[in-house]
Amino acid sequence: MIKRWAEAPERFFEAEAAGLSWLAAAGGARTVAVVAVSPGRIELERVDQVRPDRAAARDFGAALARTHAAGARAFGARPDGWDGPLFIGRRPLPAAEEASWGVFYARDRVLPYLEIAEDVGNTTAAEGRLVRQAADAIAGGLFDDDEPPARIHGDLWNGNVLWSADGVVLIDPAAHGGHRETDLAMLALFGCPFQGEVLEAYDRAAPLRPGWHERVPVHQLHPLAVHAAGHGRGYGVALADAAEAVLELVREMRE
Repeated sequence: MIKRWAEAPERFFEAEAAGLSWLAAAGGARTVAVVAVSPGRIELERVDQVRPDRAAARDFGAALARTHAAGARAFGARPDGWDGPLFIGRRPLPAAEEASWGVFYARDRVLPYLEIAEDVGNTTAAEGRLVRQAADAIAGGLFDDDEPPARIHGDLWNGNVLWSADGVVLIDPAAHGGHRETDLAMLALFGCPFQGEVLEAYDRAAPLRPGWHERVPVHQLHPLAVHAAGHGRGYGVALADAAEAVLELVREMRE
């Protein structure tokens, strides 16, 4: 498979290749192999897709846990050995070297895309205030825990999960150091075949902290903000709904 983009930002496809290599080095979930990469072009192995099944889903869940466990230097860290830009889709993705997940996530994963969504009219001023209130609570450390930075795919929606005869193959990463629950929340956002089996196998391999189900809206703020920035008004509404759910959770935690 060859992807071309003549107007690609500098080192765009090289960033994709670096992310794929870093994820593959974890020895967990399989990533598509890079055949060749050059400015404006990347060639990837062909993945022949098959119908998803429960066994492959369970294998994927356990493998994803191993990928996350390989870790990263810091929250927001680039893939090891990569000093260039990061992207999510075609949008720039800020890099960071933060010890605090909440500070990093609010500042670099939610607010930059909220600002774009407001500028293009996909998010109203009232909705923006809700999202900023949620981001303030996150930045204040309310959802920080003792988990180290995970090696995450960063754009783990169903379209980037290919089912082959040899199991799941991941494509199009926005790889960086983040919280493992962010990958799982993004996977749930648009649905995934046999999602229950994926999560069950993941939790067996690397038990999730209690309450992770309730924290899903926290971790969906990022992908929803990215989509609100460029994919229509409906995502602005969904972003505000997620922010409301986060603020309700904040109220419960403070009671």
